[in-house]
Amino acid sequence: MHFLGTCLATIAALGLVRAARVELDWVVGYTTANPDGLFERQVIGINGEWPPKQVEATLNDVLVINIHNELNEPTALHAHGMFQNNTNYMDGPSMVTQCPIPAGMNFTYEFTITQTGTYWMHSHYGGQYADGFKMALILHNPAEPYKYDEDITVPISDWYHDQSGNNLKIFMNENNPTGAEPVPESGLIMDNVNSSLTFVPGKTYRLRLINMSAFSMFYFSIDGHDMDVIETDGIYTQRTTVKSLYLTAAQRISVLVTAKNATNLNYYMHADMNTDMFDTISDSLQTNLTAPIYYDKSVTEFAPSEDVGMGSDFDDIVIPPLEVMAAVPAEQQLNLTFEFQVYTDGINRGAFNNIPYIAPKVPILNTLMTMGNLSHEVDVYGRHSVPYILDHLNMIEVILNNADSGDHPFHLHGHVFQIVARGPGIYDGTNENITWYLDNPNRRDTVAVPAESFTIIRFRADNPGIWIFHCHIEWHLETGLAAIFVEAPDIAQQRMTLPQAFNDLCEAGNIPYSGNAAGKQGLDLKGAPSGVDILIDGFTASGKGAMAGCILSALLGIGAIVWFAHSDPEARGREIIAAKMREEQED
Repeated sequence: MHFLGTCLATIAALGLVRAARVELDWVVGYTTANPDGLFERQVIGINGEWPPKQVEATLNDVLVINIHNELNEPTALHAHGMFQNNTNYMDGPSMVTQCPIPAGMNFTYEFTITQTGTYWMHSHYGGQYADGFKMALILHNPAEPYKYDEDITVPISDWYHDQSGNNLKIFMNENNPTGAEPVPESGLIMDNVNSSLTFVPGKTYRLRLINMSAFSMFYFSIDGHDMDVIETDGIYTQRTTVKSLYLTAAQRISVLVTAKNATNLNYYMHADMNTDMFDTISDSLQTNLTAPIYYDKSVTEFAPSEDVGMGSDFDDIVIPPLEVMAAVPAEQQLNLTFEFQVYTDGINRGAFNNIPYIAPKVPILNTLMTMGNLSHEVDVYGRHSVPYILDHLNMIEVILNNADSGDHPFHLHGHVFQIVARGPGIYDGTNENITWYLDNPNRRDTVAVPAESFTIIRFRADNPGIWIFHCHIEWHLETGLAAIFVEAPDIAQQRMTLPQAFNDLCEAGNIPYSGNAAGKQGLDLKGAPSGVDILIDGFTASGKGAMAGCILSALLGIGAIVWFAHSDPEARGREIIAAKMREEQED
């Protein structure tokens, strides 16, 4: 066990962390909101309110969230970044670790807090979190390694005026062959376009930046102020001073900002969208967001802008963790190459190795828990679950080859990983232009893989269960840019028992809760998702057969004409005369 982990375990053992039961009662339902001042729309709120309140707990607490679903569709809740050791069934992604919560039904999420730092919670059903079902999850550390005077959460997000269901119908459509994503109508800082902060001279503030976007990356800076990065995705980092930074969808970064002593100026925070991601940009879209930081509200003058936006030289990969942990050689390697292509269902899909993820008929964790020794057979999970079996405690290396022209943020459930290498092009093991980070690589749970490049990550397979690995651009996940890591299935069966409440969810939703991906026993996968394949650039086998038949028929026809033309003309004349004589005799 490493240093920080040892300290936290020791504090807990000595009783210095006073555990509490943090219980929340949520009615998840519809309300309305107009956070950008441009359009009032239906949103998903909690207890009639939007934005939902942030959730806070402390190391060793038990977090309990009682949900009553008042939506007209199912839902599910994911605590983003939580390891969920031995509570894999509380992870939340629909049809991965649970059946979704049907409309009108109650369900309780309950798990112990074993981590500290900046996280968030969001729906993991369809595109619901783009409709507002999301909030910060702040986990406090009694042994906080950095000192500051005030703790402020700063969520940043894109904002859509249309419902996510409508956006998905337009996006995943045969009439959208290029796969142009829905472009947001606005962006928000702290869930609004009119947010602000007030700084007291001389105080040090911890700003917990969270990108809760469905799509957009943001670049963040504060005029006239340096920022000291101290955390990436729940991992404390060595204090690193920057002028600007970026966060791709689902990433979190904590910075310390020390207020100035003078109060003669006020300052702006900047959050600039990465517009390279958008196929089109409307004239009304404000891509450069600002929010004031007031030292004195009676002062009207603001400091000159230092916003560099997409010109930022920030590089999160090189920020070293506070707890030094060198990379170790991999024992199991996965090569995941991804791009977007039109598939046989007519939809432009993202996929790993040309196999798009499509949810099976049985939650994948239920398949692991109910199929006995067959849980080790990759086929039992179904081809379109894109499953990979990981051996217990192996160091897993994942090569992410981005063959697409856009950047993509990838999130691994149940783990943090080391970012050990990157480079341009496709990695094939012989690349000369590659940079390795092996001494103390950055660790986090979400990484941005730039366009037409590769990134290599490593993690220890020390958390038995079912963990989804997916692009956190919500639209791309829905098209199939995801894979399933089936981790140590035999150990998972020994350590976990699915609570009856999870079977009840499936029964209420008329979904089978046992068996393989088709809801059957053994390896009979008939009925499981299948047949969604990449369009072949050329002739398929059946196409080649049809073409061969056409060519053969044409050749026979031509041959008959040629034969007829070259037959004995005298004999042909005698046949014609004889035929006419027979006709006359019959008459």
